[in-house]
Order: sequence, then structure tokens, then C-alpha cells
Amino acid sequence: MLLSHGGALNTFFKPGQYPFGEYETLTREFQWAVPDRYNIAVAACRFAKSHPDRVAMYCENDTGKPTQFTFGQLEAMSNQLANTLCALGVKPGDRVGIVLPQRFEAGVAHMAIYKLGAIALPLSVMFGDDAVSYRLADSSATVVIADTPRCELINDLKPALPSLMHVLNCDDELPSLLAKAKETFQPVATLADDPAFLIYTSGTTGPPKGALGAHRCLLGNLTGFELSQNYFPLKDDVFWTPADWAWTGGLLDALIPSWVYGVPILGYETSKFDPERVCHLLDKYRVTNGFVPPTALKMLRQYDGLKKHNIRFRAIMSAGETVGSEVYHWAEETFGIQINEMCGQTEFNYIVGNCSALFAVKPGSMGKPYAGHRVDPVDKDGNVLPAGEVGELAAHRDDPVMFLGYWNKPEATVSKFRGDYWGLGDLCYRDEDGYLWFVGRDDDVISTAGYRVGPGEVEDCLLKHPAVAQCAVIGVADELRGQVIKAYIVLADRFQSSTELVNDIQNSVKSHLAKHEYPRLIEFIDELPMTTTGKVRRVELRKMHESNLSG
Repeated sequence: MLLSHGGALNTFFKPGQYPFGEYETLTREFQWAVPDRYNIAVAACRFAKSHPDRVAMYCENDTGKPTQFTFGQLEAMSNQLANTLCALGVKPGDRVGIVLPQRFEAGVAHMAIYKLGAIALPLSVMFGDDAVSYRLADSSATVVIADTPRCELINDLKPALPSLMHVLNCDDELPSLLAKAKETFQPVATLADDPAFLIYTSGTTGPPKGALGAHRCLLGNLTGFELSQNYFPLKDDVFWTPADWAWTGGLLDALIPSWVYGVPILGYETSKFDPERVCHLLDKYRVTNGFVPPTALKMLRQYDGLKKHNIRFRAIMSAGETVGSEVYHWAEETFGIQINEMCGQTEFNYIVGNCSALFAVKPGSMGKPYAGHRVDPVDKDGNVLPAGEVGELAAHRDDPVMFLGYWNKPEATVSKFRGDYWGLGDLCYRDEDGYLWFVGRDDDVISTAGYRVGPGEVEDCLLKHPAVAQCAVIGVADELRGQVIKAYIVLADRFQSSTELVNDIQNSVKSHLAKHEYPRLIEFIDELPMTTTGKVRRVELRKMHESNLSG
């Protein structure tokens, strides 16, 4: 089955093509046919030719000022930006940073970079100086596109970043540059295997690793995207996600797929999640589909005024942490839909999930492998385990959605293979009906509000505070966020525990890393539990936390 993105809308699956209950038929008949040449921007901007006036994005910010942009504007502005970047010396393979919130220019920047054959480096606006500096230095980015607040930060860092030649302010400098540039540009004829984006992801130890994705990775996302959205698109669909477009979830599970199918997406530029404001926007723009992480669903559930809004969701995909049966049944009663939970990661995205239009959803389950993906619980050698036996969730390497590898870290890439499978780090089992069930992590990565946080980066940042002599970070259960970060800290001499010190340490992490990476809980202890080889025994810290709760 070949997906063509040349002219009229093409989808992998259509409603009614596989009636409810025919999941096995669909997956058995499906075959990938990835073209030799493929470009994400060409696929996402194709509607500019046939439907230039079709809305590509509705935008609002906290001031409530609405704007909207068409596919024709997306094509023209991304061509202008591609020409501008060319004039600045950007070449195929160069890394270009994007530090922007949910605004149209963020999408334009991605399209321009892909057209050039360069590599997009999306960075969250929540990052502090250390997080931004590390990623720009490690990737050797040559250009960064940002808004005014982020430009000030990056210009302060620029003297220590020898590869960084230009910082473009999309509020001031960029508009005048675009006005001088041509609205036509011939996209580079990229191979499907050519690199397109570099997204940094946290691991158990050490700093974040850059996951390098190819243009074909978008194609690999689309079978899961269509099914998790109960056959996308239908007439008058409008998409929304609160997820940051700098992350895989916001970028490849929302923004770019919406444009591939010619569907408008709602961009909401804000510094915090406001359930009342969100519900107003969902009603105003008649949003039908969304990627809504469990934490956001829980915050909507707590909003008393939900019923006064006319919310029209026909499908919600949720991922990043376990949804849970309570939230699942609440959404069913409130919106009249069954949440399609999904599982994936930056390196191997959108591979397992639910489709309530095709097969029954078991609340709490990850669902089943989406068409085109071989996903199984395996042992350490990559042997597929029988039903009921717990193993590592793993995906077969022969898959278009699989990333190219970790940036400048080939040994880290090799270490994740289990025979012919790629290990995702989650422990799971398959039941007798073929559904996959999450059991836990096989490492110390923390999943908080849908973000993956490695303890190493947080611990390194904590040690910069003069009061911190030693520290260790773990994830602990939290009803709203799934997990929150807890830090155990051994204080340096002359410092004493206090509420003021806790606040100061937390604010220090917020300023250097990101707001979702600061420890919401801090406990001061006399010494850390260590192994004989000097490693922190996090399992003992988890037991200590549980003991305090039960005591």
C-alpha cells in the first residue's frame, strides 16, 4: 500500500474500509512502500497548490488576539525563509535551531529548513541557559530562529558557541528579511533516509542525547496517527494539542501530520495550561481532534465550568504516561468518546496504540501495534516472549519510523538493540487478545506530565547550587502528573534545611534547565545509599519515599 502525497488527499485507511473488529485483516494486508525520495515540507505544503486559501493554522495568545494563516501563506513564507537561510550560508545537513512557542513562525521555520535539506533542531521555550547551551553546542548549530525573550538568552550564550553564526529574531529582524526574499524556492530533492530533525531526549545517565530523525520518519508516524484519531481526516476536522511543538509529541503527533492532511491546527501561545481558556478556544475553533496528554486531561477534569462549553471532540489520542481507567471513563462520559492511548518515543514513535473505531479499547492498555509496525515484549537477546510473560517493549528495526541514530554517539545507538529489535526501555506483557500492558520502566527515566526527564541532568544542575554537596533524583507517583521529580540532597557544611532553601534550589533548577525538570519535592538526608562501587542505590530511595508515605 503506497501513500502518495502528490495531489489529492490520500490516506492509508478510510472509514468503513476495515469494519470494526477487522484489525487483524488490516495489519495482515498492510505493506510499506516508502519512496526513494521524500521531503517532509513538500508533503506538508502540498495543499498550497490546490487549496492556497485553506486555513493552515488558527493562532491566539494570552491577550486573546486571533490570527489565522493559510496554506498559501505557509508555502510563500517558508520559501522566503529558505531563501533567507540560504543567503546566510545554511547548507544541506546544517543544524538550525528553533526556539519558539506555538505560533505560525515555528511551523514556517520547520518547513523552510526541510526544504533546504538542513536539519531542524527544535528547542523548548521552557529551557534555561544550560539546557539551550548544551544542545546548541553539541549539535554545532549554525543559526537559531527565536522570539525576543529567547534571542536575549541565546545572544548571551553566543560567545561560547563558536559554530553559531546568526540569531534571527522573528519579532524584529526576520520580518524585514523575509520581505526582501523571493516567494519561490525549489526544495532539495532529499532522500527518504536523509536527516530532517534532531530532537534531544533524556536517558538514565549523562546529558541528553540527540535523536536524529529522517524524512521517512514522518511517513512511519502516519498509520498510527490516522488510526489513533479514528480515521483522520474527516470533513471539517480541526486539530489541537497543548504539547510543546519542540517535542516529538507536539511536532510529529500533531503539527506536521495535520498539515500533511490539509487540516488546520490551533496554536495557543501561552506560558501555562489554563483549563477555562483552553475550553473557550476548543469551543470557538470547533476543535474535533487532539493529542491531549494525561496531565492535561486531568486538569480539564478538575475544571468545574467544562459543561458550559460546546466541545466537539470526536477523537483524542493520549500518550506520555498512563491514562488510567478513571480518566478514561470520565472522558467517555464527558465527551462521548473513548480515549485512544498510544505509546512511542522520539527514537521510535507512534508504534502502539488504540483505535476505538476499529477494535475494542481495554482501559489501561497500551493497545496493539499499529499497521506497519512489529512490536513485541522481548528478552535481552531479542527473543519474542509468549503471552503473559513480562519483557522489554521492543520494535523491529525494519521500520520507516525508526530514527537514524544518536547524534555523535554510535555506541549509545548500538546499546539499545536487542537482536533485530530496538528496546524502548518499558517493561510490558501481551495478553491473550494481543493487547500490550505497561508494567514499569527498566531504567531510571522519569515520566512527568508527559515529559521524559533523565536524573543525571537534574542532578548535575542541583550540584551547581552551593548548598548541595551530594544529590540523587528519582520519580515518585503523583495523581496529576503521573510522576514528579523528587531530590534527595546532602547539604554542604554551614547550610541548614529550610523552606527558603528549598525554594532557592528549585528556582535555580528552573532557571538553568526547564520548569518541568525542577524537583517539586526535596528531602534533605545525612547520606545517600550507595553501592560498594559508589553508585547511588535509587531503589533504596524509592523504598524510603514509600516508607515515609505509609508511616
